[in-house]
Amino acid sequence: MNQATIDFIREHAEANVRQLALQGTKNPEVDMPFALDQIAGRQKAKTKLPSWAAIDGIIYPSHLSMEQCSSEQTARYKASIVGKGPLMVDLTAGFGVDMAFVSPNFQRAIHVERQAPLCAISLENFKLLGLDHINVVCADGVEYLHQLDHADLIYLDPARRDNHGGRTYGIADCTPNVLELRDELLQKADRVMLKLSPMLDWRKAVEDLGNVSEVHIVSVDNECKELLLVISEKLIVNSDIKVVCVNLLSNGSKEAFEFPYRKSPISDTSPMTIHYSLFTIHFLFEPNASIMKAGCFALLEQRFKVAQLEKNSHLFVSDKDIVDFPGRRFIIEKTTSLNKRELKSALTGIECANITVRNFPMSVAELRKRLKLKEGGDLYLFATTIAGHQHQLFLCRKVE
Repeated sequence: MNQATIDFIREHAEANVRQLALQGTKNPEVDMPFALDQIAGRQKAKTKLPSWAAIDGIIYPSHLSMEQCSSEQTARYKASIVGKGPLMVDLTAGFGVDMAFVSPNFQRAIHVERQAPLCAISLENFKLLGLDHINVVCADGVEYLHQLDHADLIYLDPARRDNHGGRTYGIADCTPNVLELRDELLQKADRVMLKLSPMLDWRKAVEDLGNVSEVHIVSVDNECKELLLVISEKLIVNSDIKVVCVNLLSNGSKEAFEFPYRKSPISDTSPMTIHYSLFTIHFLFEPNASIMKAGCFALLEQRFKVAQLEKNSHLFVSDKDIVDFPGRRFIIEKTTSLNKRELKSALTGIECANITVRNFPMSVAELRKRLKLKEGGDLYLFATTIAGHQHQLFLCRKVE
């Protein structure tokens, strides 16, 4: 990278990348494709990898690699759950974000990536980050696995795109196919951690893989981002699988809900029958995205003594606030059916609200149009179905 390119990147650090690409540069010494990747990458990193964005000299890959790499929040979470040991191997290392944050837990680390440009970038970045214990290997991960002796941890993030660039979600459809490699992985590592699509049915993934000891459903600011599975050959037969639903918040805190899972679960699939009355409930609770993905609704009822409005609505109510509920909490100000007279009375003086529909026959847009409410404000309107198949609206304010 020459000085002209460095200067161009610094001068246009906050510029619109698309406009820069159209305008080009009159200086032939500027490596324009590289410069655009660096400007766009650092702008993306300010939110996705803030500690890296603050370091001058970090090199960023192409747009697609930046989109596919883990965020700093999820990488730090992985580091908090993998334990420690002499050696970890990442067989699908990519840009190296997970490696950079997880590898300090290990005495040595091997970063395996088949794309030479990504290897070159990672090598420079690891030097800058002081991660001298990482050995960067440009090779196919599966081929490297075949000649690997043993590791404490093997990490894989299989590619979730087919040959035509379309997204894939099944384990067998990803590259590499972990189901085909499972036995060899378990022979060559004490533990294997897999990062999979959050769209995947995690229960089916557990059944397909076997030997799963931990499931981590990871969300960031209430958006489900990753499904992490830990498998081990030393798994005790018939032991419970630890399932952790975690929502990492931008303020540095997290919501975590953990429960044991067996192949024939009862408590986490069959909703309880906790009775409630619309006249006595005062608080409404919306589970975070990881809880919704896990589907452990009856366990929420048991643990927090809240009631589901209806088994398919996945909204909970109580007569008191539950401060540690893993999700958003609301004070119920009004309830109303869709009866015109009731609606008119309940919505008098209200011009805008944040609308959510759950198990309801209308979309947000359709309901907003019918109620003639603008978007926004500090009121939250939940439209749902309650016990008895009744449609009900809850006007609430968020508990901070």
